[in-house]
Amino acid sequence: MKIFCTGASGYIGGSVAAHLAASGHQVTGLVRSAEKADAVRGHGIEPVLGTLDDGERLAQAALAADIVVNAASADHKGAVVALLYALAGSGKSFIHTSGSSIIGTRTKGERSDAVFDEDTPFTPSPARVARVALNELILSYRDRGGRPTIICPSLIYGIGHGVGRDSVQVPLLIKLAKKRGNAAHAGPGENIWSNVHIDDLVTLYALAIDKAPASAFYFAENGENSMREVCVAINRMLGFASPPSAMSMQEAADEWGEGTAEDTMASNSRVRAKRARQLGWQPKARGLIEEIEQGCYGE
Repeated sequence: MKIFCTGASGYIGGSVAAHLAASGHQVTGLVRSAEKADAVRGHGIEPVLGTLDDGERLAQAALAADIVVNAASADHKGAVVALLYALAGSGKSFIHTSGSSIIGTRTKGERSDAVFDEDTPFTPSPARVARVALNELILSYRDRGGRPTIICPSLIYGIGHGVGRDSVQVPLLIKLAKKRGNAAHAGPGENIWSNVHIDDLVTLYALAIDKAPASAFYFAENGENSMREVCVAINRMLGFASPPSAMSMQEAADEWGEGTAEDTMASNSRVRAKRARQLGWQPKARGLIEEIEQGCYGE
């Protein structure tokens, strides 16, 4: 099949695009520069030069494809509208990448016991209201002859398959630990995030392309850990003997920015991938703590 993928030089999009190309699909990918175009070609992806603001170019690429995978941004409404408008009435699949911070709760590093699957009602934080509204818009395109699907990963870990190699949270914590000589979490670090290995996430995209019904929404997770547990594993991997330290929220904001500190590093995001498993998804990669202590992060 012909597949157009945004974010083809990024961590998620690049991994998905490279996997699909290796599986025999004809993959084109949106990239922003000639340098990145050369890089994605090395993974069997034909580059399309442009940005998410190039609505006409996005529409042309979507019309030329059988399937569109949007993995460049969870929040860029203009790109989503351009792609969906082009696909309306075609019956073609549109797979959009969201993120499980939509159900996240700001707790300044404290634990929350709230757990969500795809059928659990929730009220998004103010920082994620627009993302949830965009998800609802995407799924509504089923009524306009589209075939929308949303994949909503939790914390992603592991090394990417394409040009983009690193995720967000774990590399940020490792970088900070190396700088300080000791791992550190925001607040007490008891906040919990579900997580999923990039290898398993890629297989969910492939499965969704083959089997997902129209207007489907899938969380992606295969376990969960507190940020303190992650920091303990980082210290073990780096050979630091001391226990992780706790940063104030101001320290965390100074390090990562307020939004990242509050919504990504000190929040809770606990989900269960009920529908993905019902679809037949079977994650098999090693867990987050094992990957940190014995896998790619120590190489």
